[in-house]
Amino acid sequence: MRARIAGVKPEILVGPPERLLAAATERLELAAAEAIAARGRFALALPGGSAATLFFPRLARAQIDWRRTDFFWSDERALPLSDPGSNAGLADRLWLRPAGVPAANRHRLPADLPDLDAAAVAAEVEMISCLGDPPRLDLLWLGVGEDGHVASLFPGHRLLGEKRRWVAALNDAPKPPAERLTLTLPAIAAARGVILTALGETKAAAIGAAFREAGAPLPLALALAAAPSAWLLLDPAAARELPPALRRGAQR
Repeated sequence: MRARIAGVKPEILVGPPERLLAAATERLELAAAEAIAARGRFALALPGGSAATLFFPRLARAQIDWRRTDFFWSDERALPLSDPGSNAGLADRLWLRPAGVPAANRHRLPADLPDLDAAAVAAEVEMISCLGDPPRLDLLWLGVGEDGHVASLFPGHRLLGEKRRWVAALNDAPKPPAERLTLTLPAIAAARGVILTALGETKAAAIGAAFREAGAPLPLALALAAAPSAWLLLDPAAARELPPALRRGAQR
């Protein structure tokens, strides 16, 4: 089902986890094949959270040429890679090591460095070096928070107004840890495609608000508006507050 929001028509898939897993695997395999055929490499940015825990072990077995795949991250907490809360560490354990992804293809956000602003600049330079200017990811995968945040872009935060930087630092995130690095709305707008995943009843209000309220300032709504194409993967609990017409029409 394609639903209009701020001029964009996101595709919505509602289904049980096994259906979402199969669809995500198929979509990533197709996107990787197309990118590698067109440009020689596939560039993907990963989320953390519940989406990572559910999807990554299955995607480690996807039929993708990992030697030609570059991994980035949508955001990262200021934690060591070995900390259970590190998004890059989680991906490394559940996906990258099992799949045998070369170390040179892992472009993590170095939020564990002492100078976060310098770390953001370094991450941006690496993105541009790898992807060009502007740095265009083939797929940018985002989770959705209970408050409607995506990456580490939180409701009402100053970074929602960022217009130039692709990567930004923040030291005042409303969820711990406060210190983070995040991709920005311009980075979302530059991506060739965006996947957003929301699982569970606690995400339902934010999903519903993003579609019900015209011009909603939720980061989720802003990300959907910025994305050139977007695909939402929702389990039935997360989709329960979608407007009725969308809920009836969403692919299942």
